Amino acid sequence: MPATAQSRRARLVRRVVVAGTGVAILALPVVGATTASAATTSTASTTVAGYPNTLDGWIRESLAIMAQKGIPGTYNGIYRNVIRESSGNQYAINNWDSNAAAGTPSKGLLQVIDPTFNAYHVAGTSFDPYDPVANITAACNYAAAVYGSIDNVYGAY
Repeated sequence: MPATAQSRRARLVRRVVVAGTGVAILALPVVGATTASAATTSTASTTVAGYPNTLDGWIRESLAIMAQKGIPGTYNGIYRNVIRESSGNQYAINNWDSNAAAGTPSKGLLQVIDPTFNAYHVAGTSFDPYDPVANITAACNYAAAVYGSIDNVYGAY
């Protein structure tokens, strides 16, 4: 098969696979639905406060709590730091740095060690450092005290 035809076929196969997957995912809620409303029911979970149980929802819920408590920070500042620190993995743990060697590994979305999490914990959030909203809010509270805002943090803190 000529190289151009082979390349075009590979692109076509990728498109079909992606399109096929997309169609299958979109069709799944409809298959077996007994009523029209069953097909439109959202399967995404939400937090207790009603935000989507996703990184976007956790950040937005944290920002709402931060606004009530007077803790500065923006969506972009939080998101940038979360992606750098944990790639959005709420269960991320650093078992190799100096904190870990001292017995207090960094945990969660914003890689907070337990003493910092406990010292900057924000009332009304979970006491679990892996809880995404509690982790973000405590980290932002710490960043506000030390750097003025999470928006001013551009590296490990």
